[in-house]
Amino acid sequence: MSKPVRPAEALYKGEKPFPVIPSCEHIAGSEKLIVKSLELQRKLGPIFDITCDCEDGAAAGSEREHAEMVVRMLNSPANELRMAGVRIHDITHPCWQQDVDILIPGCGAVLAYVTIPKPTRAAQVAQMIEYIQRVAEKSGIEREIPIHVLVETHGALREAHEIAALPWMQVLDFGLMDFVSAHHGAIPSSAMRAPGQFEHALLRRAKTEVAAAALANGIVPAHNVCLDLKNPQTAYADARRARDELGFQRMWSIHPIQIEPIVDAMRPDLSEVEDAVNILLAAQAKDWGPVQYKGELHDRATYRYFWELVQKAKVTGIPLSPTAQSALFG
Repeated sequence: MSKPVRPAEALYKGEKPFPVIPSCEHIAGSEKLIVKSLELQRKLGPIFDITCDCEDGAAAGSEREHAEMVVRMLNSPANELRMAGVRIHDITHPCWQQDVDILIPGCGAVLAYVTIPKPTRAAQVAQMIEYIQRVAEKSGIEREIPIHVLVETHGALREAHEIAALPWMQVLDFGLMDFVSAHHGAIPSSAMRAPGQFEHALLRRAKTEVAAAALANGIVPAHNVCLDLKNPQTAYADARRARDELGFQRMWSIHPIQIEPIVDAMRPDLSEVEDAVNILLAAQAKDWGPVQYKGELHDRATYRYFWELVQKAKVTGIPLSPTAQSALFG
């Protein structure tokens, strides 16, 4: 009896699959906060990434020491799940290359991603990616290190599609606070939180363009932070609107209290996950030919949708049956 072909092998021959990564990205700036975040990650499981911040997290004059601390933390046993990335300085800062020179040789083998902030042109991002690639090659690191880029300037928004199409790209992030500030008062401060951030025309346009650029280039769009640190329901509501109305599939967290609400908001509907599993198992049994399910016809076009849905369910902590786990993932 032949071994069943799994979805990842059957549905993406010769194509790059869409990244399936956690739907929450939690930022931590200091060593103390990184330690606490890694502890929480081990406790909750692999449902969120951690971004170790070398940009705003590093005190002026201590950039080298901060980057070296991040290397130590990511190489330590505390980084058990290997789900931590870094945010480096922007291209105008004199330490951005130093960040790369320390981080890539030091922890490039376990680095989940590198986030590039505040570009104003796609050419700047390309320059930084090329430098990261050169340092990785010199360091003997053969893997692609995923790149995330923060769209928080007029120029980056204007060239969002070009940025999203660059090599090693995995995530296109929207940075709300800097983007609002760049409008010189034309957008009120109330639009830094809901409902304004979802209803102001300039912000809604920017967010939809970021999401569209990311999705059109096969990478993940990530939504900005929620400023409310006292009410986790606010983070949940923001994440839900970002997902349902604007197409975002990931969101930043700036406080541990926000992590689980964001994951919950981004989690697929349980009944749809059940249908997706049943459809994929039926398709697998038919060697990925068309099948009927609940009176509807499904083929490879819908199988890809349902396979991505099941993967998202898994990374948001929805348990799968042993049968589904074995048949679909191995």
